[in-house]
Amino acid sequence: MTVEISDLAAFVAVARAGGFRDAARVSGVSASGLSVAVRRLEAKLGVRLLNRTTRSVAPTEAGSRLIERLAPALAEMEAALDVLNGFRDRPAGTLKLNVPASAASIVLPPILAGFLKAYPDIRVDVIVEDSFVDVLSAGCDAGIRYDERLEQDMIAIPIGPRVQRFATAAAPSYLAAHGRPEHPRDLLSHACLRGQFASGAMPTWEFEREGEVIHIDPSGPLIVRLGAAVNLKVEMAIAGLGIIHLFEGMLRPHLDSGALEPILEPWWQNFSGPFLYYPGRRHLPAPLRAFVDFVKEHAA
Repeated sequence: MTVEISDLAAFVAVARAGGFRDAARVSGVSASGLSVAVRRLEAKLGVRLLNRTTRSVAPTEAGSRLIERLAPALAEMEAALDVLNGFRDRPAGTLKLNVPASAASIVLPPILAGFLKAYPDIRVDVIVEDSFVDVLSAGCDAGIRYDERLEQDMIAIPIGPRVQRFATAAAPSYLAAHGRPEHPRDLLSHACLRGQFASGAMPTWEFEREGEVIHIDPSGPLIVRLGAAVNLKVEMAIAGLGIIHLFEGMLRPHLDSGALEPILEPWWQNFSGPFLYYPGRRHLPAPLRAFVDFVKEHAA
């Protein structure tokens, strides 16, 4: 029996992504092309590899067994092909990064601008995801997370600002209409714009001053899923709908322009910056090695 390696790779990509559209976004192959490849593979093997519904795609038991055996082999093939990068004048290939929205907004822009100029033959695919994921099973080369969310058995190096803050702010129109909070507990009587994790949990707002830490669970007119929808929360704060509590770097342009005013600034909490983490294997793909070296060289 002869099967195409590209069909096997398509199957693994779809299984890892949990769907044809997400796999297409990561792999660069169209969703229809992936679907044809998987159907062709299932026909040749004579067994169903994926259970498909209108909402999700998941491997069957046979598919799961096949992935267990295929994934290491495909990784070895990619590593073998990547060796050829050593014969190029410049590294080439694709670097896939899994990052939270805060890193995509604050950390990556100044780093990627310089990196892509230095390595024009490397394409960077950025997947923005605030939930914690296994970067390898998600088909990514590396991830950016904060120290409390790092995976075990991974190498981690600092990336971006080493100290960040959460900022609290509101539009001048909101403060004129509702008054200015003087203590974090005053937020309980204000309209606050909240964020929610994919799990449904809503993080409390944390404040700290002179060793005193206060957790606040305020209410308000808007709840958005953390990630891309954070921009909606910022726009609603600027429109005067309520008070926002977010990474200072994401609010700084609006604070500087006067669209938002800082409140409770003595209580803004500092926290350590993020890390770039990646597998501690001997051979790193050339695009990842180039990125790691670039980050180390330009460390803040």
